[in-house]
Amino acid sequence: MSSKAFAIAFACTALTALCATPALALTDPTAVAKGYRAPRDGFGHPDLSGTWGTATITRLERDPKLGDRLVLTAAEVAALEGSIAAGNAKAALPTDQKLSVDQVDCGVKGFSGVACGYNNFWVDPGTKVMRIAGEPRASILVSPKDGRVPMTDSGTARQRAAFGNAQVGNFDGPERRPLAERCLVGFGSTSGPPMLPVLYNNHYAIAQSKDEVALQVEMVHDVRMIRVGGVHAPASMREWMGDSIAHWEGETLVVDTTNFRPDQTFRGATINMHVTERLTRISPTQILYQFRVEDPATFKAPLEGEVAWNLTKDHIYEYACHEGNYALPGILAGARNAEKQGKEMEGNRGQVKEEGER
Repeated sequence: MSSKAFAIAFACTALTALCATPALALTDPTAVAKGYRAPRDGFGHPDLSGTWGTATITRLERDPKLGDRLVLTAAEVAALEGSIAAGNAKAALPTDQKLSVDQVDCGVKGFSGVACGYNNFWVDPGTKVMRIAGEPRASILVSPKDGRVPMTDSGTARQRAAFGNAQVGNFDGPERRPLAERCLVGFGSTSGPPMLPVLYNNHYAIAQSKDEVALQVEMVHDVRMIRVGGVHAPASMREWMGDSIAHWEGETLVVDTTNFRPDQTFRGATINMHVTERLTRISPTQILYQFRVEDPATFKAPLEGEVAWNLTKDHIYEYACHEGNYALPGILAGARNAEKQGKEMEGNRGQVKEEGER
């Protein structure tokens, strides 16, 4: 990896019964910024305000065939971006009217036939590989070195138990449907933390004052209100998107989040999950967003990743999610009808993955 990295090692002994934390692999923002200093707000803090886009075809986890290689070659970038362009061009063609509903490919990966809630026109997962300091990245994760999520055996077992046999969904009632489907929070950790790009609506707006920073999420109109200074709320208070406090370290806003709800953790982590985020404006048009996720009960090692937030002139409009939504009552009515016929829906007692989980 050609990026300069910094390492912080944590020592431990057998007496403490703590596992050693691997060295940080995150990029040094000062090296990337090359002397750039962000403009200041009225309180003397680096100004992060604005609307930022994160859409990218770079995934959270790396293709296993790339091993420990974080940076793609020019040929690999051309192939990936060319494949996306070709797919978008194909999806833009008129639908063959001779096809039956079951034969239709809506152009959205993972959706076809009657599952086509929308076609390719309505999604915006990005068309370019993510670049940080000019480097085309093979994954958002930079640590572990292979860019993969290292689940513990207990974490995997817990995740499987939660999903149960839910291959097609859970239809007992609205409270059993995924959070995003109920318009409570965005899917795929778009609201975070960590805040990750998803299938569409990959914009964030930042507004800041002396003692608070607001992060508006385009998806499901979530807003994270982050206190600058202070301490965390009592552990008994579990909040949507966790309880976040922050402080400034030079050019970087460091956000510390705990107190997660059991139904909104990252990749099936426990409520003891701890997330640290770092936002550094490294140029007039880019924020380097870095995160570290820790939960020894779920992940064999801390997860560290980086996302490029690019300044945009786009605006965030109202996100109307449930207004006029007839799908959910239709889904539940269909399940009740199936049950009357003795065809209880498979997966009726498990959980389902969030839409668009990457």
